Amino acid sequence: MSSAKGRRKKHEEHEEHENHERWLVTYADMLTLLMVLFIVMFAMSSVDQKKYNALKNGLAEGFGADSSFMKGSDSILEGHLEEASNPELEGTQIFQSLSPAGQAMVTQALKEERRKSKQASYDAAATEASRLKEAEQKLKAALKKRGLADDVSTTIDERGLVVSLVSRHVVFQPNIAQLSPRGQEVVDTLAPVLHDLGNDLRIDGHTNQAAGPPKYYATDWDLSAARALSVLRRLNEVAGIPGARLSLAAFGHEKPLISPVLPGSQDINKRVDIVVLPNVGQDAQQLLKEAARAKAGATVTAASNKTSTDTSTSTSDETDAASAGHDSEGGHE
Repeated sequence: MSSAKGRRKKHEEHEEHENHERWLVTYADMLTLLMVLFIVMFAMSSVDQKKYNALKNGLAEGFGADSSFMKGSDSILEGHLEEASNPELEGTQIFQSLSPAGQAMVTQALKEERRKSKQASYDAAATEASRLKEAEQKLKAALKKRGLADDVSTTIDERGLVVSLVSRHVVFQPNIAQLSPRGQEVVDTLAPVLHDLGNDLRIDGHTNQAAGPPKYYATDWDLSAARALSVLRRLNEVAGIPGARLSLAAFGHEKPLISPVLPGSQDINKRVDIVVLPNVGQDAQQLLKEAARAKAGATVTAASNKTSTDTSTSTSDETDAASAGHDSEGGHE
């Protein structure tokens, strides 16, 4: 029995000794991993493109993964296109390592790329401006047919086509957010053209600059938001424009259409703007106003040239007719 106890005690001591050794192995593995980590960090502290690519490929192969996970690049233009578009291009290490001919080639290529990008944005803006201009003419024609042309003003700028429901003929009563009967008629006249256009629409509410808060609302923000909501709901619920295309914004009295010091400004600045949002990117959108002005100028020039041609042709025809009359009279005599 004592012999069995002795064997059990030796066995327990042996197990405790083995547990202690496994802990030391784990500790040593951790130190080894830390050492490797610091070696890698030190190697990467001084950035060299060739060394970086070698490290990237080595790690990718070691982990059995595609090298794209580190997003490295051997291409000068691919990795530094954004950097090279800045004036600090000449200070970059890779640019400095190129020959003068190589630097000139890179600079010229980037200039050409920027020119093409800007031209593409302007072409997109010009196309969208033409489409919005056509929609503007359709809206004006519909309003004129109903005798409502003076109730709306339009413009094309960076926001898109802005259709302002001004209050010369009481689209909104003072302190009231509901559309007047005439205001409802204006919105219903605009709605078919806006529906067919297909663009998203943002409804912007505005108040005038009268002193003090509105009578039935806490602030001008509340009143302007309520006015925008009235127009949005009519476009959606009556005209059937999908809600997914509609949004609203409220500006209170912060963005007057005309200067508040001008006579009659309080009636005009109390309004709702229906903004036809453009279907172009941000860069092209910033060029919309410029493109619209250029198109308007070209239209005026073409119309002027046509008028001059028509006048010249008419004068020539009149001269020929007069000559024919004299010949006839001469012959008659």
